[in-house]
Amino acid sequence: MDLGLPRAAVDAVGAGAAVCSTVSFTPQLIKIWRERDAAGVSLRMYGISVAGFSLWTGYGALIGRWPLVACNAICLGLCAAILALKWRFSRA
Repeated sequence: MDLGLPRAAVDAVGAGAAVCSTVSFTPQLIKIWRERDAAGVSLRMYGISVAGFSLWTGYGALIGRWPLVACNAICLGLCAAILALKWRFSRA
């Protein structure tokens, strides 16, 4: 659907969404790392998020949309780090 918006405006919305999505995992990661506690983190939620970001990254690569790949790969890394810390601090 073409709304007649300038390409720069469309790209700005996409960039804003990418930044918000990526940055949203950072506070949780920092909190877990500082407190050495991940008891309040849902293993299922982050497991599903890792799967979803893996699929989005693959989808972006398949259609050749590298901004989509980059954003989702970063989100994948952050979610995977949170998941790894959940496992690490649950077993400690």
